[in-house]
Amino acid sequence: MGEREERQFEMVALLECNLDDMTGEELGYALERLLVAGALDVWFTPIEMKKSRPAILLSVLCRPADADRLSEWVLRETTTLGVRRQMLTRLVAERRIESVTTPFGPVRCKLKIVGGRVMAAKPEFEDCAAIARERGLSLHTVLRIAEQACSAHLGVDSPPTDSVGAE
Repeated sequence: MGEREERQFEMVALLECNLDDMTGEELGYALERLLVAGALDVWFTPIEMKKSRPAILLSVLCRPADADRLSEWVLRETTTLGVRRQMLTRLVAERRIESVTTPFGPVRCKLKIVGGRVMAAKPEFEDCAAIARERGLSLHTVLRIAEQACSAHLGVDSPPTDSVGAE
C-alpha cells in the first residue's frame, strides 16, 4: 500500500436556535449579516415546534474563536432566547483559486485538491455572470464553456472508482 496523504482536520463550532416568529426578510438579513461577521456558513432548515407551529432552525458554522461573538449576535439580532453550541471536527480538502483563459477572457476557477490531485475545478460564478452580462450571452453558455476550460487547463482527475471502502 502506498503512503497515505496527511489529512487536514479542523475544529468548527455549530451554533443553532429555533425561530418561529421572524419574517423571511428578517431571516435573510440575519443570514447575510452572519456571513459578513465571519460565519463559515449559515443555513435554514424548516422544522415543526410545539403546538404544530412551523419554524426555522438557524444553523451557523464558524471558527471556535468566533463562536462567542456570533452567539451574542444571534441573541441580540434574532428573537431566540438561547443558542445551542456544538464543537465538531471536519475533514477539509485543500482549496486553491487559479485563473484560466476562455474564449471570453480570464475566469477564476476554484480547485478542490485531495491527496495532491485536483479532484474538481469550478469556474467562479461571479466572473461568468459578469461576462454573460457584458457580452449579452446566456449564463448557461458561459458557465459550460468556462467549466470545460477549467477542467482542460487544470487537469481535473477522476476519483478512483474503487476508493470507497478501500483500506
